[in-house]
Amino acid sequence: MLTQESAPKEERREPLRTTDLIFPSVSSQSSKVWSSIKRSALTVGNRLRSIEKDSISVISVKDAYNLPLVANERCGSWYVPPESKAGSAYFKSTDGHAGEWSFSLRRLNLQMLDIIEQHQGCVIVDSTRRGKSMPDALSKTVPIWCTVINRALFPDDATAHSLVTPPSVVSASEHAQITQRVEDFVAGFLSLPLDPAAMRMRISKPLKPLWVTPDSELPSLWRGHDHFHTIVLCTASCCSPGGEASDNGYVQGAADDSESWACGLTPILFWQSLHDLLNASEDDLPGMIRGIVQASHGRRDERAPVLVKPTSNIFIGSETNDNKWEAVITCSPPNTETASPNAAGPKRLHLEIGPGKIGSRQLRHELSKISAFVETLQTSQRPRILLTSTESNDHATGVALALLCLYIGQSGCWLGQRSAGNAVNKLFIKQRLSWIMASMPDASPSRATLQSVNAFLMG
Repeated sequence: MLTQESAPKEERREPLRTTDLIFPSVSSQSSKVWSSIKRSALTVGNRLRSIEKDSISVISVKDAYNLPLVANERCGSWYVPPESKAGSAYFKSTDGHAGEWSFSLRRLNLQMLDIIEQHQGCVIVDSTRRGKSMPDALSKTVPIWCTVINRALFPDDATAHSLVTPPSVVSASEHAQITQRVEDFVAGFLSLPLDPAAMRMRISKPLKPLWVTPDSELPSLWRGHDHFHTIVLCTASCCSPGGEASDNGYVQGAADDSESWACGLTPILFWQSLHDLLNASEDDLPGMIRGIVQASHGRRDERAPVLVKPTSNIFIGSETNDNKWEAVITCSPPNTETASPNAAGPKRLHLEIGPGKIGSRQLRHELSKISAFVETLQTSQRPRILLTSTESNDHATGVALALLCLYIGQSGCWLGQRSAGNAVNKLFIKQRLSWIMASMPDASPSRATLQSVNAFLMG
């Protein structure tokens, strides 16, 4: 029998409160309710209305600075009416992610130089979601690009060599870490077979970024800078403190990741059908969008063939009806190529490549057909070869890259046979890719396609 002294003491406990109780079923139901609320706020209708609202802000930026709008693809094009769109840029937020800062050698954006020079600057439009004030593409990727271009093309102008980032978004520590990498970015850019002197002829002043959000006070009169071309980096979306969606149905960065919500709708189709889409009920929208998309399928996106310089015979684009091609290489799914290889006209090679990433993986094996095909072209000193895809120019760009690495000399001349002098490695492939990107800036080959080409060439 325990005595009073030896008995264990009872711990003093606070009285149990109702708020301390956890009812799993209630917690689960609450989670489902919040998920349902979020889904209802992120409807297609709310997204389209939010895009249209944000586009009004974008147009006001264009008017305030009297500069042309350039959409940072693919998101930016949703916010820019086609009649106001001066061009496209391809700056990825991933190149501005913390610790992963980069200057992309396959997204050079050199087409921007001509637009900037003509108008003394431009407005680059993008958006972001999840409560951020601006996307990494605008706060870091484009500033890195501006700094690299300035140092490479204006090496004697020290006033233009400093990295400029928005202090409200980029910390002093991150800014310093990016600055330490800039020289390596410049060296990588100058290692490409591009002529800095020729590029310097296209741009008369260094570049300087300036940031604008929907909360910014716009100038009543803008005169620009005497020493710099101004690159206005415009975030189209308002910053929602509660996340993507707000109580009033506004969706921040509504156009982001459009593949997951747009049901095939594209920016061009959106602006063409703007009035009908914005006035449709949420229940009617899916059917209306299906009709718009289906009607557009009959209108193929034709693109005039683009010459990949410095070659004089490699082209990427849609096939034309004339007979100026000695050879046509088509990338399309099986059973879609109807032309007979023995028919009059250009010699043809059909590479059986499906859409998307699956097709990119198939590309590696289909490229093995190229060598035998090129041997049939030996009768021509410089055969004009057209590379085309039924889905997009992604796979055709991959085939063009393989041809450039295997059959084109350093000066762009046609070799007609695999050159033992072409030491194919990653740097060599990047250099050849720069020819494509300089000639066709919106080619933007996917990572999966480039991986297949690399595997084929170096495997």
